[in-house]
Amino acid sequence: MDSSSNSSSGEGSHDFARARRIVKTDEFSSVFRLRPTQKSAHFVLYTRQNQLPHARLGVVVAKRLAPRAVTRNTIKRVTRELFRLTGLPAIDCVVRLSKSVNTKAGPATTAKLKAELRVELTRLFAAQAALYAKTRPAP
Repeated sequence: MDSSSNSSSGEGSHDFARARRIVKTDEFSSVFRLRPTQKSAHFVLYTRQNQLPHARLGVVVAKRLAPRAVTRNTIKRVTRELFRLTGLPAIDCVVRLSKSVNTKAGPATTAKLKAELRVELTRLFAAQAALYAKTRPAP
């Protein structure tokens, strides 16, 4: 399987191009300045419209809420995957972990934890897609 064709175009199914990420501190700050759009058991979602032809995502996972790097990386990976699959309109989304997911004593990631996070994130993104679909009718 040739992966070089996917990496340069930014269109691969598992690719998360830099253009689709919120990376600069001031970009995060401009979204954080707004009140949270939605909350779930573990996450807070902040959104604002952008002037780009696509949605962008930023993920904030504090070390104090997820002490293990493997857990933080899993949360980011699952969040990016669901964000890609949802197909949101031109908005900036920042997903912030707001509740501790495990401790250093327990297992770093479990199938149950991943399933819970997937359900929460799917609901958050789907609700945003529906909200923006209502407020911006198709031409």
